[in-house]
Amino acid sequence: MRETVTYLEMTSPDDLVPATPRPLTLTPATPGTHRALNLRIGTPYRWGTVTFSEPQWAAYLHDPDAHAYVITSGAENAGLARYALAFSEVEVTTFGLVPEFVGRGLGAYALTLTLQKAWSFSPRRVWLHTSTLDHPNALPNYRARGLRPFRTETRQRDAL
Repeated sequence: MRETVTYLEMTSPDDLVPATPRPLTLTPATPGTHRALNLRIGTPYRWGTVTFSEPQWAAYLHDPDAHAYVITSGAENAGLARYALAFSEVEVTTFGLVPEFVGRGLGAYALTLTLQKAWSFSPRRVWLHTSTLDHPNALPNYRARGLRPFRTETRQRDAL
């Protein structure tokens, strides 16, 4: 299948256009929770992590340059945000809500929290990518929060 990948960035925390606050917080993820949420969120969108082997998961979950946070709504795990820190940049490598929280109007504020946390690492740039295989609201939400496209590419993706 073909997909178009859009890469977006912010170069200043002032670029962030915050969404209306919702009852969400970010808490550090344990490896087990990180993996479980990644699979629940990513499977419908064919994320590459869905097909990881055990050694790949071990490396991914214990990467010293990555930080993962659970997006929580009260006592419930609503989503996941993961960051890779490199060369004074932060890449948001994972952002998403679990299926039962999709469609509740929480994505914009969840992204606001995710981007605020990214800027707390004091990078010169925050960036991420999305694909036409992701949720249809992903790209509009990213743009509404102030992320700007800097590259697109179309590629062939193997079906899972």
